Amino acid sequence: MNFFPSRPVLLFAHPSMDELAKAIVLSCEASRNDHTRQLTPCTSETELKKDGSVDTDFPHSYHVRREVRYLSSGIKWGKFQDGFPNLFIDNVKGVAGRDVIFVASFHTPEVIFEQLSVIYAIPRYLAKSFTLILPYFPTGTMERVDTEGQIATANTLAQLLSSIPLTARGPAQIVIFDIHALQERFYFCDTVIPRLESAVSLLKAELSLLADGHPVAIAFPDDGAFKRFHLMFKDVSKLLVCNKVRENDKRVVKLKEGDPTGCHVVIVDDLVQTGGTLIESAKVLLKSGAKCVSAYVTHAVFPNNSWKKFVSSEVPFQNFWITDSIPHALEISRHRPFRLLSLGSVIANALLSYDLRNI
Repeated sequence: MNFFPSRPVLLFAHPSMDELAKAIVLSCEASRNDHTRQLTPCTSETELKKDGSVDTDFPHSYHVRREVRYLSSGIKWGKFQDGFPNLFIDNVKGVAGRDVIFVASFHTPEVIFEQLSVIYAIPRYLAKSFTLILPYFPTGTMERVDTEGQIATANTLAQLLSSIPLTARGPAQIVIFDIHALQERFYFCDTVIPRLESAVSLLKAELSLLADGHPVAIAFPDDGAFKRFHLMFKDVSKLLVCNKVRENDKRVVKLKEGDPTGCHVVIVDDLVQTGGTLIESAKVLLKSGAKCVSAYVTHAVFPNNSWKKFVSSEVPFQNFWITDSIPHALEISRHRPFRLLSLGSVIANALLSYDLRNI
């Protein structure tokens, strides 16, 4: 079999995303090897285009999925004595003419500046294309202005990311998973291409493995989560919606729609902060007849170690699935009922659908 390999795609990552970067490479390599075994070999050099890629219209041609090479120590993340970043890209000339991916994490304001510095620099070193993997868009919950004086910091961050320089192939791509509000895509300028993906497929794979004998129902803690996710669960017969309503001087969670009787109910949302709404929703669902309750969120934000309330919660959660979109998720997942689902496979699938196709 004759192969016409192309140069590997270079992958860099912030140190906090090292484990996720490795998972992406492993998933890409597994898919690439599996795909290669199914290829039909080219029979002549006439199946090659002038640029060296395979002619996909030729009857016996095939696609070769490209290798991803992780340069784990390719960037030196130092600091000066005053705390400002001291950054250095090793063998920076090797970036020229290459397709480059960078896995970022803006989990705290302190790490944003150093990563933006690298993100802005890579295209200027003549990268052929640039893809930014930013699993968690941290300012997403502050996406609109309800009162004069409020500042939509989601717009600010989008503007900063829109300043990524153009590459030889055009605008940078920014891949984000389960952004809080889909309309935030319009905060980005036309100088970049936001790609809004979802990690819900990871949860659906887990649901297929549940074997407690109870039918599965999906619940949403509010109308926003329902609007965002309900179309992703067309194969689930029961969809439930909770909502907060005002009673006297406080707001309480009520079951707005659906019947959880006899079901294993999984509460689905994009992110969790203190977790209060999830716990109150679980209480309501159990009182309404649910046999047991689990939860899934893509982004385990949990400021001030608020995740600990689920470890010793008065409301028992069978499972609490989270992803590694935020670095501290790995530590959280070491405690029951938390279970970690790696974004490595869904990121790899997003890349393999276009970026890593040798066409």
